[in-house]
Amino acid sequence: MANQLGKRLQCKECGIEVLCTKAGEGSIQCCGAVMELKKPVALPTAD
Repeated sequence: MANQLGKRLQCKECGIEVLCTKAGEGSIQCCGAVMELKKPVALPTAD
């Protein structure tokens, strides 16, 4: 899986979170496992 610029990844084991600052091939690993993309948080609307 290619790393995408600006995406946040989180480790399910220790909870650390990283921000991808340079896109490229490969995968980011922590605690011996591939980190997963963090889901975006929906912002409240200003209605």
